[in-house]
Order: sequence, then structure tokens, then C-alpha cells
Amino acid sequence: MQLVIVTGMSGAGKTLAIRAFEDMGFYCVDNIPPKLLPQLKELCEKCGGHRGRIAAVVDVRSGSGFGELIDALPNLASIYGNTRMLFLDASDEVLIQRFKETRRRHPLFEQCEGILDSIATERRMLVDFKEVADKIIDTSNLDPNLIKAEIVNYFGSDNADAGLIITVTSFGFKYGIPLDADLVFDVRFLINPHYVPELRPFDGRDQPVREYVMEDDRSGEFVQKLEDLIDFSLPQYEREGKAYLNIAIGCTGGRHRSVVMANELGAFLSNKGYRTIVEHRDVTKG
Repeated sequence: MQLVIVTGMSGAGKTLAIRAFEDMGFYCVDNIPPKLLPQLKELCEKCGGHRGRIAAVVDVRSGSGFGELIDALPNLASIYGNTRMLFLDASDEVLIQRFKETRRRHPLFEQCEGILDSIATERRMLVDFKEVADKIIDTSNLDPNLIKAEIVNYFGSDNADAGLIITVTSFGFKYGIPLDADLVFDVRFLINPHYVPELRPFDGRDQPVREYVMEDDRSGEFVQKLEDLIDFSLPQYEREGKAYLNIAIGCTGGRHRSVVMANELGAFLSNKGYRTIVEHRDVTKG
């Protein structure tokens, strides 16, 4: 049996997430009180056709019972055997904009003083859950397809719980640091293809840009030092039982230098035998 608990900030994309799990064949339940989670196993077994996989959204809509989820996790693990948590997050600015666009009320709106206080209160309520989550996705700058891809990459594989799973994300500092990053590296000191007119239309996935960036003597030295650091650190993370690691590499706009470096690190990790996902968050932005 496999249980995935989906939680996180209101407006961060939990509805989209549960649809992704439905597409993967999970038995899905939205807004279930924590005390009912143990009963889902029997219900799923009776329904059949889901290969023993359940995804359940549990969040602040459960009211005072939501806090019971943390204490219930050990018992759920003994019932299902494989219990993991997905936490969806987004910046305050993005959450406010999404509530304005959808014209929906925040679940805590009635008991708080406006939307800002509602978001701040919910963040405080979710601190412990984010700490124990197996997978955190910052949806602030991700379109629906990328969010779904993240979920499928992590939860869709039969080997998703085997060993450390590493995501290498390139990004642009002008669009903000990924909220789910565990390690952040800044490569804005490298030579910038943006100022070469014939290279500007391309991005770091294109060979001319890669060659230009790697011609910088500092690029090779940086890659070597980064690989040495990661090679040393990963066994330590595994020893501590970490299941998921997000390494973020940023440049100014997230189109050239960070993309090249993310691909270099991704290839290195794949060659070392790690399950590695390489994402370029801002590569299509101006």
C-alpha cells in the first residue's frame, strides 16, 4: 500500500496536484480529516483498480483537527507501509494574486484579518508539515505542466522511494530563488552570453552557448569544485535519511549560464548512478 498526503498553502496548487495523481491511477480524496486516513486503506481495497495507491489532500480546511496529522504519521506508516508527504508552496505575492484572479476566499479568511493575515497564519500552522515533507514544490514560477511533471517524476515511478532523488534546477535571480531549494549556487560571475549578439537568441541548452560558457577558465574550475562538494555531501544526506534534494543554480535571467551549469551537474550525477531530474525554470522567459 502507498499513501501520499498532499498538503501545503491554500492557492499553491493542491487541486492541480490531486488531478496529477488521478492521472497516474491513484485513488484520490480531497479535504479529508486526518482521523479518517486509516479507513482509506479498506475503502481503496474494496474499490480495487488502484494498485494500492492513495493520494489524499489534508489541509487547514480540516479546522482544529488538522494539527492531529503530525501525531498520526507514525500510525499511518504502520498501516500503509509506504507513507509520504507532498508539500505545495508559493510566495505570498503569488498566492495573493491567485486569490484575486479566482475570487475565492482563503479558508482562514473568516477568522483572520484579511488575506495577508490569513496567509501568515496558515504558514505558521504548516511549519511542522513542511519540515517533515518528503517533497516540496514551489509553484510560484511553474506552469501547470511543470508542476505535474514534478509530481510524476517523483511519485510516478515504482522506484521513487529507492535512494536519494536529486533535482537540479536552473533559475534566474531576477525571478526569485526557488523556495524548495536545499542548496543554492550563484554563477553570475561567469562570462555572460547575453552580451554576445549572435548568442542572445539561444539558451544554455544550445551547443554554441554551452561552448561559449565553458571556454571561461573559471567554468571548468567551478564545475570541478562543485562536483567535489556534491560528491562529498550526497552520502552524508543519504546517511541522514534524506529522500529528496533540490540543488538550485542561478544566474541573472536563468537562460544561459545557470542552464549550462545545471546540465553539467545533472550529467555528472546521472553518471554517478543517482536518479536525477534536471529542470530549467526560467529558460523560456525574457
